[in-house]
Amino acid sequence: MGTVSNLDKLVHAFFHFVLTFFCFLFLKSRANDPNSLKPLIASFLFSVFFGIGIEIAQELFTTTRHAEVFDVLANLSGATLMVAVVILFGLNTKLR
Repeated sequence: MGTVSNLDKLVHAFFHFVLTFFCFLFLKSRANDPNSLKPLIASFLFSVFFGIGIEIAQELFTTTRHAEVFDVLANLSGATLMVAVVILFGLNTKLR
């Protein structure tokens, strides 16, 4: 195909950053303890396992797309960056 691999990895990271953020906001709004890390951890794990699942599904169920380890690493990078942003800016305790 073309040589868009670097842009593709940035898109993967961006979408998993956003996915993790919205999952975190949803879970945080339903948490009983405002200082709990469970919403952050759960949103991170959901994003990572969702990304892995999508890569596996691409490999198994399509003929035009293939699983890539670097896509999973880009997904992981985006989710990890979101966790770092939440921790660095104290969003875990500020948002309710």
